[in-house]
Formats: sequence, C-alpha cells, structure tokens
Amino acid sequence: MTDILFDISGKTIAVTGGAGVLCGAMCKSLAQRGATVAILDLNIDGAKALAEEIKADGGEASAVRCNVLDHESIRAAYENMTEAWGQVDVLVNGAGGNKKEATCVPPETAFFGLDADAMRWVFDLNCLGTMMPSQVFGQHMADRGEGVIVNVSSMNAFRPLTRIAAYSAAKGAVSNFTQWLSTYMCQQHGDKVRVNAIAPGFFLTEQNRFLLTNEDGSPTARGQQIIDHTPMGRYGTPEELVGTLVWLISDAARFVTGIVVPVDGGFSAYSGV
Repeated sequence: MTDILFDISGKTIAVTGGAGVLCGAMCKSLAQRGATVAILDLNIDGAKALAEEIKADGGEASAVRCNVLDHESIRAAYENMTEAWGQVDVLVNGAGGNKKEATCVPPETAFFGLDADAMRWVFDLNCLGTMMPSQVFGQHMADRGEGVIVNVSSMNAFRPLTRIAAYSAAKGAVSNFTQWLSTYMCQQHGDKVRVNAIAPGFFLTEQNRFLLTNEDGSPTARGQQIIDHTPMGRYGTPEELVGTLVWLISDAARFVTGIVVPVDGGFSAYSGV
C-alpha cells in the first residue's frame, strides 16, 4: 500500500528552473522514480546537459527552453510536452532567485537606495514567474479535471530575513498565491487539482553563496548566524527536498492542498533562545 501511495512512475512533470541546483536535483530524483521530466529553463545548454545525464542513468527527460515571464514561451513549452507525451500531470514552479543589486549589504547598499529595476526583476521572476506558468499549465489541468502544481516558496516567507527585502516579499507573495490558487482550483475545477508549495530552508547555491561564505569557504558572520539558528546545525542538501516533493505529487497527499511545507532543518521552529 505504501509503495502505491507514493508511486509517481508514469507521471509527466514540468519543472521550471529545472537546470538550477535545487531543481536539477529534483529532476534527477523524479526521473529515477519513473517519472518523465521536462526540464524547462532559459539556460537550454544546462537543461540539455541535465537531460542527457538523466537519460544516461536510464531515466526519461527532455530539455525545453522556457522563459517563465513570456506567455508565448510558456505555451510553446507546454505544447512541446503535450505533443510528446499527451498530457502534463505535474507542474513544479522552481524558477526564481535573488539579485545582488536588490540586496541590502551595509554600508555600501542601504534599503533606501536599492535599485527599483533590480527589485522589479526579483518580484517578476519569483511572483509572475510562478503565476504565469500556473496559468498555462493550470488551464490544462482544469480542462482535464486533475493535476498537481507545486510552487517553490522560501523560509523568507515564514520569517523575513534581514538584507533581502525584495526576495522576502516576493516569496511571501508566492506562499499567498499558493493558498489562493489552491482554493480557486478546488472551487472552480474540482478536488483533483491540487496546489501546494515547498519552502526550503538554507541550501548553498550560486545565488546566496556571496552572502553565506567567504572566498576560502568559511562561513560569513551571516552564514554562521544561520547555522546557529538551525537546530540541525547545517545547510540542507538538494536531495533532501525530494521526499516532500514526491509526497505532494503522489496520491499519498490526495487530501492535501493549500499548504506550504518548510524543509528547513528546524529553522522555522527555533526562536534562538
């Protein structure tokens, strides 16, 4: 019974931002579990390399160029998938990120002087970059009467962190949108279209490395604060997101919608005292 509940084999899954560190690990793990994975990314070379790696390991994957801020690009990616596989069962909205120019790093950059274009870039990528693919792929799921959308929020949505005002606010919007869309889909299109989110804690990526590590690899003062406030005392590894993702995709979560699940080593549970 357990194997059947958590079985995702045969599902067709689109992953935006799929060539990134965290989503790349998701793509590989989903394919290892028998899913067919479309790696949607602007970095088509990275997506192709990942798809070849997955296929060499016996999985099924394809690389699709996709700009999550362009409806035509998203629709082309969707049509690419449906032409190849007939339907899309799952959308993982993994595209997102922060920008150094939208980050407060005293004393050089204060909040009062943050660049508006940089903040807009962060909001667009994280908010619209989640909403717009959900429109295109969500329409397909609504028409079919079933499907799963999993958004990628952040620990910043639970507890805003210092310095990253735009990113914290944008991910807060992703969590709010997750709840909104889950309700809309259930009320308008039935209880077999589910929408949830994962909120990763602290995982070292190229986007946050400059804030968390020094050139020699040692933790910055900020990095050490994070470790000190994470009960498990370490950063997460990308593979540690997979269990939660598989659960949310599978029938084991068929009565679960509208939630944001922290995967954070206990960070959100610890007051610091």
